[in-house]
Amino acid sequence: MSDRFEGKVAAVTGAAGGIGRAAAQRFAADGADVVLIDLPGTAIEETVSAVERAGRQAHVVEADVTKSADVRGYVESTRERFGRLDYFFNNAGILGPVSSLFDYPEEMFDAVLQVNVKGVWLGMREVAPLMAENGGGAIVNTASIAGLQGTPTLFAYGASKHAVVGMTRSAAMTLVGQGIRVNAVCPAVIDTPMAVELERGSSPDAPEMARDMMQAGNLMGRYGTVEEIAGLVTYLCSDDASFINGGIYPIDGGGTATRR
Repeated sequence: MSDRFEGKVAAVTGAAGGIGRAAAQRFAADGADVVLIDLPGTAIEETVSAVERAGRQAHVVEADVTKSADVRGYVESTRERFGRLDYFFNNAGILGPVSSLFDYPEEMFDAVLQVNVKGVWLGMREVAPLMAENGGGAIVNTASIAGLQGTPTLFAYGASKHAVVGMTRSAAMTLVGQGIRVNAVCPAVIDTPMAVELERGSSPDAPEMARDMMQAGNLMGRYGTVEEIAGLVTYLCSDDASFINGGIYPIDGGGTATRR
């Protein structure tokens, strides 16, 4: 534990999931109170417990990140509870089907872009004024290595993460005058339920074979962990990263190093 975020407030979307939970726990371990944002009915109790075990306050807000009223709601709830917001991990996202250009279901294409693109945009748009009221802060968006290369079998997901990369750079240019830095993390496959979803979608009859192949395709021969992502996210929010803005950071065990 450290006190580098003492007196600060962080908000995390997708806080009930693996990466969101790990990031919330890390923010709390480093001294921040944490706003935990996820859909109604999600099992967020484990994240609440992790934050409280670190001795920090956990404030839960139920919200659908694709609905502007819900996004405004979690920002206003943060304002009412804490009066400030210093760090925002814009993390909520969905994988969607493992499917290609011609086979992709139209309704699922729309759903993936709604969560992964519109949700990220709305989050940045609504949190920035609250951050600016207290002199600025840091936003970290969850992109993916799928936003840095072609993904023919994850057609909508790859498209959405390319959009997150572009929005991150544009928002960094827009918000720098308000003292707000904006960066993105680009994980490879991380050991979460989404990885299991990807394995089953890639090889329904032999998901363990898909897992072995994806791990073998990484220079380090394994999936990443949620704690590794959380470490990068909190670093990018910290004062140690005060000159880092508009950055797009692969965290992929060297996977992109093997691609041109």
